[in-house]
Amino acid sequence: MKAETEVEPRPSGRAASNLRVRRVFLVFVGLAAVLLIVEHRLHVLGYLPWLILLACPLMHVFMHGGHGHKGKHTPTEDQGSHDA
Repeated sequence: MKAETEVEPRPSGRAASNLRVRRVFLVFVGLAAVLLIVEHRLHVLGYLPWLILLACPLMHVFMHGGHGHKGKHTPTEDQGSHDA
């Protein structure tokens, strides 16, 4: 009788290649982000107060979806929720 040995499944060549490509891409994106931040820091900091002011109305418009006002309620349902 032959002894059966368990072999750990290895990722295929394509899966290992995809993982390597992802790592290289993430390193590239990280380096690009650092270079953009370092080189354009003064430009971005000059616009920062305006960007903060612009963020206020945008957050107001896009973040009101979580209040639950989108559903249609009958008047009796609205009265019942206010009694509690």
